[in-house]
Amino acid sequence: MSMMRWDPFRELESIREAMDRVFEEPLWSAIRRPAEFEAVHTIPIDMYETDNDIFVRALVPGVKPEDISINVSGNLLSIRAERRAEEQVKRENFMRREIGAGRFYREMTLPMTVNADQSEATFEHGILTLRLPKAEETKPKKIQVKGIGQAGGRQIQGTPQQGTKQQRTT
Repeated sequence: MSMMRWDPFRELESIREAMDRVFEEPLWSAIRRPAEFEAVHTIPIDMYETDNDIFVRALVPGVKPEDISINVSGNLLSIRAERRAEEQVKRENFMRREIGAGRFYREMTLPMTVNADQSEATFEHGILTLRLPKAEETKPKKIQVKGIGQAGGRQIQGTPQQGTKQQRTT
């Protein structure tokens, strides 16, 4: 076994060559991550309610409707989407590439339970709109107030207090 003498300048030369390769290639290809480490983007949403429904509008541009998944479990809503890369231009022809493929995800707690079986989703111009009907048990109930003191044609005008008499009209 022969011994090799350590040369620190040879180490520096290999580092310099690696740095040259980084700056010769487009930067995005030098720092590319494997698919499992891709960033997951948050979906911006608007949420509002009416008497019977909760509406959620989500911004998912560049995504096809078949690439969107919506799940409701109790009062937990999750939206997943994926924008796929379309390679119509060769990599080396790009001067700038900021619109990439990726996954989008948003999970939120709804303010009340909804009836997921009757929910509707529409998608137009990159905006997903969900109509989530409120569950019957969570809808506000109106209670009718009945007048007290109207019995048998007589109306009580006041309540007896100490030292006063109750007035009645017929």
